[in-house]
Amino acid sequence: MTPPRLEIQGLKKHFPLKAGLFRRDTVKAVDGVSFSIAPGETFALVGESGCGKTTIAKLVLLLERPSAGCIRFDGQDLATATAAQVKDYRRQAQAVFQDPYASLNPRLRVRTIVAEPILVHQRWEKRALRRRVEELLGIVGLPPSAADQYPHEFSGGQRQRIAIARALAPNPRFLVLDEPISALDVSIRAQVLNLLSDIQEQFQLTYLIIAHDLALVEHISTRVGVMYLGTLVEVGPTEQVFTHPSHPYTQALLAAVPRPDPDFRPRVDAIHGEIGSALNLPRGCKFHPRCPKAFAPCRVDPPAPRVVAGGHAAACYLVE
Repeated sequence: MTPPRLEIQGLKKHFPLKAGLFRRDTVKAVDGVSFSIAPGETFALVGESGCGKTTIAKLVLLLERPSAGCIRFDGQDLATATAAQVKDYRRQAQAVFQDPYASLNPRLRVRTIVAEPILVHQRWEKRALRRRVEELLGIVGLPPSAADQYPHEFSGGQRQRIAIARALAPNPRFLVLDEPISALDVSIRAQVLNLLSDIQEQFQLTYLIIAHDLALVEHISTRVGVMYLGTLVEVGPTEQVFTHPSHPYTQALLAAVPRPDPDFRPRVDAIHGEIGSALNLPRGCKFHPRCPKAFAPCRVDPPAPRVVAGGHAAACYLVE
């Protein structure tokens, strides 16, 4: 049986915070998250700002060290990997960040930006490297002449194409896409999404998408995980989660999506209040202070994930 491309089990990331001379608090940004992504799959993490999505992306990219839990890539636990295995993982796992205006060095020409991740891992002859950079630019829909220009000479959509070319440069198998289109004009978002779909099929890539745009998630992902205050409250195939949401939080998120129908009225109770603090997590289900359906057990013990259908589960007592 083929192992998952990425497997996360019991992942936690707690940030110590000095609150006074003798007191220390802990921010529980990620608090026991488990999921897996199959080769060639697109898995999306969604939720409100501050729920821990970006922290998970940083943990997966080894930009942060987990407080507990494990991350496996093709069956290899990254915590016990050798230096050579970690270096190879860094080549195979690349990222495309949210803001193309901030993710590209304005002092470097595009040729240098795209070639840099290649030269970190391999030695290339100068002429072959030039051809490779121009090939990558062609893959993302930019002319060879773009290699000699600077990032400020391009639009936001073109800059994001350059960022995608840079991510493809070392021949990765896995891409982390952190809000890849949220900083772009609406008119070009579809073009970048189609490009990401095309290169995924062309290079057999696996995607982890961090997003809050549910329309994007529904369009591009095959499975989705819904996060709330550092935990996964629902996970499953995208179509099932969107058509039959089981957790009250997921239902409220989907009900809040604008519809082109002035007579549309959501069939779920509205949630009130702000997302809680990761410094002072509520007892029991973390969503219960805002949940219109909460009852006594929700305030005492956090519910374990309960299977709804094949591959679809929700951490809610109401699933029973």
